[in-house]
Amino acid sequence: MAEAQDKSRTSPGWTRERGEPSLSDVHASISVKSTSPYWRRALAFLGPGYLVAVGYMDPGNWATSLAGGSRFGYALLVAILISSLMAILLQSLAARLAIASGRDLAQACRDSYPMPVNIILWLLAEIAIVATDVAEVIGTAIGIQLIFGIPLEIGVLITAADVFIILLLQRLGFRWVEAFVITLTVIIAASFAIQLTLAGPDWGGVAAGFLPSAQIVLDPEMLYIAIGIIGATVMPHNLYLHSGIIQTRQVHTGIKAKREALTFATFDSTLALFFAFLVNASILILAAAAFHGSGHQDVAELGDAHALLSPLLGSTAAPILFGVALLCSGLNSTATATLAGQIVMEGFVNLRVSPWIRRLITRGLAIIPAAVVTIWFGERGTAELLILSQVVLSLQLPFAVIPLVTMTASRAKMGALVSPRWLSGLATLIAVVIILLNMKLVIDFIAG
Repeated sequence: MAEAQDKSRTSPGWTRERGEPSLSDVHASISVKSTSPYWRRALAFLGPGYLVAVGYMDPGNWATSLAGGSRFGYALLVAILISSLMAILLQSLAARLAIASGRDLAQACRDSYPMPVNIILWLLAEIAIVATDVAEVIGTAIGIQLIFGIPLEIGVLITAADVFIILLLQRLGFRWVEAFVITLTVIIAASFAIQLTLAGPDWGGVAAGFLPSAQIVLDPEMLYIAIGIIGATVMPHNLYLHSGIIQTRQVHTGIKAKREALTFATFDSTLALFFAFLVNASILILAAAAFHGSGHQDVAELGDAHALLSPLLGSTAAPILFGVALLCSGLNSTATATLAGQIVMEGFVNLRVSPWIRRLITRGLAIIPAAVVTIWFGERGTAELLILSQVVLSLQLPFAVIPLVTMTASRAKMGALVSPRWLSGLATLIAVVIILLNMKLVIDFIAG
């Protein structure tokens, strides 16, 4: 197993020797035999992309899609399409970095920058992960409330139990974690497929919504929500996550084997993110079909959407399916936040603690503000905290995207797998656009 890994530990592009891999208990744990048929080698790389994809359809993204669909119909589907294409490219760079260098993004920063810089980047990454977990806590708690009628404040505390689910799956093997995530993702997709059937959207309008429109730029309110959809899509923790979990596969020595691994990994993440795109588009289409046409054009909160689905669609199944999808979305994203937390802690500062301790710390830091806000301010407060968590993520994004783009463009660091100039140029443009959009979101948030 270990023999299959590239043993080169240093190269002229790195200032430090490559240390022990993150997630060492599952590192290279999934066999990729060079003698296996091509299709078996390809299947061995299917899985990590879906762990990444759940971050693109987590509860934090639902609000913007609901608001866009209820207010403007199908017009902002093009924003979801553009954001998904951006995500596909950036996640492919994360996989490229890991396969070419044998480092995840956190380790690559540690081996490139001075320690004070790494400490700052680590702390910022930890803040981003806690902000992500806040969104998952709130989303899961709302899902529990919608399905079982349990008060939000109690639901927030119940979310601590998922710690043990994820740790158990990790003990059984990384494929079990992936199977858990994929199963929940399929449930989410099936839930929305049924709801769309009940809603009966205008498919001609859906097709037109994927085409760019000058109205989006000319209408300030429409532009703001479009920016929200694009700017809140790419999450910093997903870039660390992908570059770490792709190394659960055995990547054999040699440029030919690495190129093949990169092809398989890119296909995996592209397919999974396309799946996430379909889910996000479904949320907006459902909101457009159910709310926009019926005059409910101010639906942006998850609870409001759930309450309106049954009378508007004439089915008691619709709100139940909505709640199930939301609960699965929260549980899914929880699994990935746990792994991302381990990767950044081990990668940046080589600090290794038991996974259950790491998970309890992260979830504890997320539950405290969620519980306080829920008890004192109720559902309205959790909606505002959900928005705040997305703003915090927006602030952290440049500190993950810029190192990723610059490192993958460096031949000294990447060798033969350096990003082509066209890819680096496009990635740079995307990074600049996303950062500018996120800066606007933050400025608008501060300005009220």
